[in-house]
This record gives sequence, structure tokens and C-alpha cells, in this order.
Amino acid sequence: MAADLLHNQSLEEMDLRTMLHPATSIADHLANGPRIMAQASGVHITDTKGRRYLDGAAGLWCVNVGYGRQEIAEAIAAQAAALPFFHSFTSMANEPSIRLADRVLRWAPDGMSKVLFGSGGSDANDTNVKLVWYYNNLRGKHEKKKIISRERAYHGVTIASGSLTGLAVFHEKFDLPLPMVRHTKSVDQYRDKPAGMSEADYSAHLADELEKLILAEGPETVGAFIAEPVMGTGGVLVPPAGYFPAIQAVLDKYDVLMIADEVICGFGRLGAAFGCHKYGIRPDIMTMAKGLSSGYLPISASVISERIWAVLEDTAPEMAAFGHGFTYSAHPTCAAAALANLDIIEREDLVGNAARAGDMLKARLNADLGDHPLVGDIRGDGLMIGVELVADRKSRAMIDLAHKAAIRVMKRGYEENILVRALPHGNTIAMSPPLTLSDENIDELVPALKRAIDHVHGELRAENIV
Repeated sequence: MAADLLHNQSLEEMDLRTMLHPATSIADHLANGPRIMAQASGVHITDTKGRRYLDGAAGLWCVNVGYGRQEIAEAIAAQAAALPFFHSFTSMANEPSIRLADRVLRWAPDGMSKVLFGSGGSDANDTNVKLVWYYNNLRGKHEKKKIISRERAYHGVTIASGSLTGLAVFHEKFDLPLPMVRHTKSVDQYRDKPAGMSEADYSAHLADELEKLILAEGPETVGAFIAEPVMGTGGVLVPPAGYFPAIQAVLDKYDVLMIADEVICGFGRLGAAFGCHKYGIRPDIMTMAKGLSSGYLPISASVISERIWAVLEDTAPEMAAFGHGFTYSAHPTCAAAALANLDIIEREDLVGNAARAGDMLKARLNADLGDHPLVGDIRGDGLMIGVELVADRKSRAMIDLAHKAAIRVMKRGYEENILVRALPHGNTIAMSPPLTLSDENIDELVPALKRAIDHVHGELRAENIV
């Protein structure tokens, strides 16, 4: 009888019985169940009940080329038939991962040297922490181990990468962050930049804050600084003018490595190959994932500079082996998917389209929502845009998070047939649609978002919250 009941369960019931969902309110999920997606094409995705949505979030900032790309599916199938898997330990290699490493380095800024593949951004940032420690140990700088991240940063959820993340929800009850991680100020120009201060002066101020932290900790103990070019999950925060050159000067002064986390920004999302190119970042290590394969298969990359490689190469005779890597490092089928994905990005100039469509999307948002009583700020770069909700536009008063304003807009968006994301800090709605976004798609997305915000504004007024 029990077996028959289990056999006859719906997918929703089976999900509730078997799955633990990441970044999900367990209480809310148990009460409301899952929304199950079934198929997708272009910028649209359809659930098992037949409702079709414009995916304004590209999954999780990642489906850069859009859904249903037969070219990638065929590359996956062909590679799975020929060589579905082999490891890359003990000098083993395969053609797709070799060609992908070469391709990645041709996309990357000058001075990058070697690629170590993983499966996701979190494991890549854990790798990067170990690389910082390894590099400094090889140089005899055994105390130079602390990593400085930023408040509201998102760098993953594994033990090291979760520590680098600067959002409380990813630390609470997990005993994070680790003791060697520090956090300096974020780049929230809307809330933190003093009134009347120029962006250049704000950049200098933030660089001074970083220098004070390095000096307080002891420069001989600080190994690296990690930053997203545009901060994603922390609120879609764009750096002020001159920020990264000012930060870079501090890092150079104290022999601190620069880790550029390009997991979201990389491969065109900002209308440039990488945020490093757009903001004048000189990385020692780069983190890549998401747009590398547009999410079609899991793959990430830690890319190191000539500066780091020179030390690894010079000290290699002293070491039995480079004692790091994963079963799925340089996975041939994932690499084949990534190569086909990069072919599409290059052939269709999706980097250029991200710049053009991003400008248009932001202009439409400003036209339709720029003076909305619930909207305080519209910000972003390329196809990475945030809309911050406020209780009062003039004072910039925040809406108490207990009222879940951004989450309400996200959920109302389902009724308007769009997918946008409520970010975990403040009340910011994020949009990061596929880089294929068209004018027609923008005409669909922006009015639907406005209707969702109008609806939630009415609810909040009726509850005397705003």
C-alpha cells in the first residue's frame, strides 16, 4: 500500500519528499511546493503547467546564449559518444579541454598564463584561495594567507568561497566565515557614497579604507583581495569611476594578489569580454563559470597569471606534484559544450548585443519606472541591472525586509509571465537576461515588471508599509 502511494505521487509531492533546495526558504517551500520547469527556447521557459515566462534572469545569471541551442546539444552528444569522460590527473589530457584552455586565454586579458578547470564558481574560488596560499608558501611568505573580500560580495557557498561571500544569510548557522577572511567596504554608491562626493573621490576613499585594513592586519599577513567587477547577488553594484585602478595601486604597494571573480560578469554580460577589460583590472587570478558554457553543462575555470605560474614552474623540482584538482577537472563533454557556446557568442556578437540591449533595457526601465514611488534606484552595466525598492524616494528609506517587498515583486512576476530575482540583501530586483535579448523581448519584460511593482506597491500601501 505504501509503495503504491509513493508510486502515484505527483512530481510536486515527490520533490517535497526528496529534495533540499538551495537558497530557498524551507518553510515557504513546504507550504507552497516547487515550480517545475519543463522546456525552454530562446529567452522563454515553460513550466509543467504550461505557463510560459520570459526569463529575465538567464537562469542564475548564466544562460548567456539563450535556451535550446541545438549546436551545443549536438556538441555534447558527439563528445559523449566519442569520449564522455576522462580525468586530467598525472598528465592525462583530452582535445576539447586543451582547445578550451587556449580559447579562454585568448579571451582573457594580457598576462594570464594557465587554466585549471573545475565544475562551478564555488569550487573555483576555493581553488583560488588554495592557489594564493600555495604561491606564498612557495615564495617563503608563510604568513601571507589572509584574503580580503567585500561586504555584500558573493563568491560561492563552499567553506572557503562561502567565507569570501559577504552576505549574512550564507554564514548564519554555518560557522562562517573562516578566521583568515576579512571584509572591506562594498561599492554601494546609492546608499554609502556621501552626498556631494565625486565618484573619483569615493574610489579614493574606498581604496584608503582597504589600505587601512591591510595595515591593521599587517601587510605581511595579507595574501589577496577578491572582487566581482560588478557586484551581483549583493545588489548589482557598479564600481565608481577609477575604483579598480585605485584599489590596484594599494595591492601593488603591499604585494597583495588581485582575484577577479568574473563568474557572472565574464563572457559578455557587461558588454565587454570581461569586467577586467571594462574597469581596468589587472588580475593575478580570474574566476570563470556561468557564461563559459551558458549553463548547458557545469564547468568553471581558475586562470592564473604569468606572475604566479613563474613561481610554480621555478619551484616545481622541489615538489612531488601539484596536489590539487577534481575528478571532473577538464571534463571533455563539459569542455565541448563550452567550445560550442563560445562559438555562438563570437559568431553572433553577443558581447556587442549585451552592450546595446543593456543600454536600451536600462533606458526603458528609467522611462517606465524612474519616477515610480516604490523605486529608488535603477543601476547596472550591460545586461546586469538592478532595481532597488524603497519606502520613500526622497529619504531613500529602506523597506523592512520582514515585509519581503522584493520577493513579492518576484512572485507577482510569475503572474505576469516573467522571471526576475529578489536578491538577499536589501530590496533589489535583479535582471540578467540572455545576451540574445531583443527589442521585442524588452517590450515584453519592462511593462510586465512595472505591473508587478504597481501591484506590490498597492499591497504595501494597503498595509500602511509605504
